[in-house]
Amino acid sequence: MKTYTFHVHGMHCNSCVILTESKIAELPNVQKAKSSLKNHSIEVTGDFGNMNENQIAEILTQPIKSHGYTVSLEKQVMDKNWSDFKIAIPIAVGFAVLFILLQKLGIVHLVGGGNVTYGTAFVVGIIASLSTCMAIVGGLVLSMSATFAKEGDKVKPQVMFHLGRIVSFFILGGVIGAIGSAFTLNTTGIFILGVVIAIVMLILGINLLDVFPWSKRLQPSMPKFISKRAYNVSSLNHTLTPLLVGIATFFLPCGFTQSMQLYTLTTGSFLKGGLTMLSFALGTLPILALISFSSFSIQNSKKSGVFFKSAGLIVILFALFNLINVLVIIGLIPPVFNF
Repeated sequence: MKTYTFHVHGMHCNSCVILTESKIAELPNVQKAKSSLKNHSIEVTGDFGNMNENQIAEILTQPIKSHGYTVSLEKQVMDKNWSDFKIAIPIAVGFAVLFILLQKLGIVHLVGGGNVTYGTAFVVGIIASLSTCMAIVGGLVLSMSATFAKEGDKVKPQVMFHLGRIVSFFILGGVIGAIGSAFTLNTTGIFILGVVIAIVMLILGINLLDVFPWSKRLQPSMPKFISKRAYNVSSLNHTLTPLLVGIATFFLPCGFTQSMQLYTLTTGSFLKGGLTMLSFALGTLPILALISFSSFSIQNSKKSGVFFKSAGLIVILFALFNLINVLVIIGLIPPVFNF
């Protein structure tokens, strides 16, 4: 047994840590694997015989290559692609103008009274399903699809997965909301939670821009031991596994999910909390359903840089909108937007 350290290209969030560790640890030559988001590396302990490090890197790449990662002896050089902002900024500005116009016309009500409403949760769900933070969920879906496809069952597991995900997000979101009802928040408490939610969304938006590597370390995540156990549910070979995997996604390290969970705590209501998380889950449904039956991934698209930067700027706008509304509620500033 020897311990090796390799660089991992393609890592961007805590989901990547769980996915790369779990997939590589399943290899017969590997005894233990530990990924680091800070260094974009993985430490592997195993018996690879007389193979050199380049050969070992190729073997370690095989189980994670389809998810957008490669193992290498060379450190990844980050290409920030500042030119993508030439397209991303007009797209984000256009979205903001449309957003405000629809608000003024009363057609949609995405943000009101300082609250993240169901419309906001749905839009954030769409962005999350397309973002790299959902890579681990997409990976779970693809792995599960391949496993059950070998047994000749392609449709039923997918239906059970999505049903389990939607129902569990409503129920567990409701539980979080109900827990929040046990706490009476004063103005200071509302302000603090509102600011925390805005900061979490701001960090998520900055991470999507993929130009500030330091910000990835600030992204909140579920405790690793919980996330890893939730991910390992997919390795069970049982009829109810797809349903359990769908439920387990509630506990995976997706920053968008956690920002919604944090807000749900402030609703103080089972129904409002459940509907908020349900709206978020429904926002993720179209893309996850597409991933279920294909190899679709925005991450591998040539225009992924433009998309992620546009999405990042839009999420930052959401964060700023909510921060402004919180400041209005506590009376620190006069109303800025007539929503």
